Amino acid sequence: MSADPDYLKNYLDFFHERAPQRRSKIAGRMRRLLPTTLAAIEYRLQPDDRLVEGLALWAGDSRAYVMDPEYGLQVLTRDHTEESDALELLRSDPPMTNVICADRDFFVEEHDFEFPLPCVLVTATDGFFGYVHTPADFENTLLSTLQNASSETEWADLVRREVQAYTADDASLCLVALGFKDFARLRSHFRARQEIVSAFCRTNRPTGADQAPTVRAWQDRTWHDYRAGYEAYMPASQEEQA
Repeated sequence: MSADPDYLKNYLDFFHERAPQRRSKIAGRMRRLLPTTLAAIEYRLQPDDRLVEGLALWAGDSRAYVMDPEYGLQVLTRDHTEESDALELLRSDPPMTNVICADRDFFVEEHDFEFPLPCVLVTATDGFFGYVHTPADFENTLLSTLQNASSETEWADLVRREVQAYTADDASLCLVALGFKDFARLRSHFRARQEIVSAFCRTNRPTGADQAPTVRAWQDRTWHDYRAGYEAYMPASQEEQA
């Protein structure tokens, strides 16, 4: 299947047109038939195996990322919500302005990218990143479990256990590691970054006994220091594009 967003939307429309129509007592703008979100990455390696290029495609608040050994986790999508600040999204969880569904029109947005190898490409639903205390916690979850794993299978299991401990939603994640000779090389490439992020997330971290203003101030500080790198490749909003 092509990664073209229009082709993908037509495919989803075809699927939803054949969905059974059911009546519901729920009415209003929030009602959707078979609602879901989407995050996908179509990628290709350049012939010299030094670069990866491709498209991030999404609808709703699922996200696509690149994870670089030096710069860490960087988002490639912008949530389809009126608020796009990742910390404010954690605090307020606003409704989505675009979501795949069977009874209303929707769109699939795209954002092209090109990155040097090695790197890791990630897609995830908000069950992974929507219930943490600060946006950097999601990267710390991925990297700390990586350092504690001896294989791809064990890494997946450790991530699952970690996320199950904090999420309040269903959670799906896919990733592909590109440019690493084996799992040991993948782990060693990210060791220094994991130490930085882990220390960053621990510094002055509030405890359960701290009051809400203390927690909020810590969140603001960590997000201020983390945000520039995290949003380096975030696509512009429609207002910014205009």
